[in-house]
Amino acid sequence: MTANQRIFPSQTVPTLARKYSGLSWACLLVLLCLAACTAAVDPAEMAAPAGAAFTATLTVAPTETAAPTATIPPTLTPTPSATPTATPTATATPTITPLPCWRRGGRFDQSSLRSDYLKLPMEYSVYLPPCYDELPARRYPVLYLIHGMNYNNDQWDRLGADETADALVAAGEVEPFIIIMPRDRNWGLPEEDMFGQVLVDELLPLIDQNYRTLPERSYRAIGGLSRGAGWAVHLGLSRWDLFGAIGGHSLPVFWSDTNKIRGWLDAIPDGSMPRIYLDIGAKDRQTIMFSALWFENLLTERGVPHEWYLFPGYHEEAYWQAHVDEYLTWYAQDW
Repeated sequence: MTANQRIFPSQTVPTLARKYSGLSWACLLVLLCLAACTAAVDPAEMAAPAGAAFTATLTVAPTETAAPTATIPPTLTPTPSATPTATPTATATPTITPLPCWRRGGRFDQSSLRSDYLKLPMEYSVYLPPCYDELPARRYPVLYLIHGMNYNNDQWDRLGADETADALVAAGEVEPFIIIMPRDRNWGLPEEDMFGQVLVDELLPLIDQNYRTLPERSYRAIGGLSRGAGWAVHLGLSRWDLFGAIGGHSLPVFWSDTNKIRGWLDAIPDGSMPRIYLDIGAKDRQTIMFSALWFENLLTERGVPHEWYLFPGYHEEAYWQAHVDEYLTWYAQDW
């Protein structure tokens, strides 16, 4: 197990690789094609470093400890009467208590984008973090989350992305951030479905213009589940200049991307590789498992830093919902 791999449960990637090694490369290519085009949920499958301790060796002479109590003159006894006048200073503490808007949580905007490249407008949801309206001088990182096949832009909302973000922010575990959830209406490959091009060329600039974002790639991430994970890898690598982190949850690589990914990786300058997170359920579909393993092995062979997790679970919403907290924490860890 490499430093880039953290495998759960005990079943390792090499074990899975042997499990699927009987498939020929021709079968692999067919499976990858099927994985990219059949990423829908199958109802039948629902089942400080401890540092050196600081020791303060203060040696106080016994005469010094007794001195204060012995030398207090009776005339100083009225000073306690001043203590009530000092209590009003405690009234300053409410200024550091959370604003009421933190307790209300974030909110959603719903909108759509008309494009010459799409037959129908691209609908999208915008999650705005707590106190977005009350803190007009603050700017925020942005996370783009893409849904799976046969679903729409409400999927991540139903999985609890907004409630999870509210809770993480309220607990002080992450800084507030914006989430964009666009809708893909077509199920073709990237060459046939212009969703990806519209997202990076039209939606992304529109979001930066209309919301208080931090428009640098280091404050922008893209992720997705199932088919959405394929889009996240496609856009995150081909447009590495726009995204600082990529998340692929139950990833089927697009068939047409399999002969392009090596070139995309080669084109990314040293020091500019996006952070990469991959995970999949141990009982996911065979074709999708094989596709995810192919991509993870490619990253490992090329020495590309990444995180890889094999969790218990299936290719279903219950699996993704169980890990939303981990996903959002990972995306926001550098923000």
